[in-house]
Amino acid sequence: MHIGLIGGIGPAAQDYYCRQLIRSFATAGMPLEMTIAHADTPTLLANLAGGRAVEQAEIFAALTERLARAGAAFVAVTSIAGHFCRREFAARSSLPVIDLIDAVARDVERRGLRRIGVLGTRTVMVSRFYAGLPTATVIAPAAPMLDDVHAAYAAMAIAGAITPEQRAIFHRAAGSMTRNDGAEAILLGGTDLALAFDAATSPFALVDCAAIHVGAIVAHAMGGEAAG
Repeated sequence: MHIGLIGGIGPAAQDYYCRQLIRSFATAGMPLEMTIAHADTPTLLANLAGGRAVEQAEIFAALTERLARAGAAFVAVTSIAGHFCRREFAARSSLPVIDLIDAVARDVERRGLRRIGVLGTRTVMVSRFYAGLPTATVIAPAAPMLDDVHAAYAAMAIAGAITPEQRAIFHRAAGSMTRNDGAEAILLGGTDLALAFDAATSPFALVDCAAIHVGAIVAHAMGGEAAG
């Protein structure tokens, strides 16, 4: 099944999705059909900061039309920040949408997690991951650490690379929520946080949203999961 991705909303995120999808299909011995439409990080971040969900959803809907003309059977947004307009986008999309937050909610419920710390943009953290995890309490870093995490994340997403100082900010925030707030796991609420955390070496249990989303995309493309 032909996969349509809305990418460009940071370079590292798009690279991660492409690599994981290529690896998954190669492992399964199946051909990968995929088309990517390029969105724009500064535009998304400006709409996110301004709460302009309808405007961003219309941008995504126009990109989806391109993907549909290219033969895509469904669409997924390769950005957690981009899901701030997920309901508005789903209502306008001409293709079925594989929603990241719905996929993560299913994974959190399956794992039985009840208390989770979140890292990402300010909106992702303040909204407690867009209030999309009904079976768990989501904890955000306390101020001023929340502001530090947001600034570090936005800079990292635009650059597509991480500095040692940015990595240290993310790890300090994760450690604080684990030690002081009782977080059982840290939710990587920004796709580019794959640059900062590796599940194999992380001192914290992780909810790796990008990996979960890729799994849902693969399952749907191979006929195993319905679109959200």
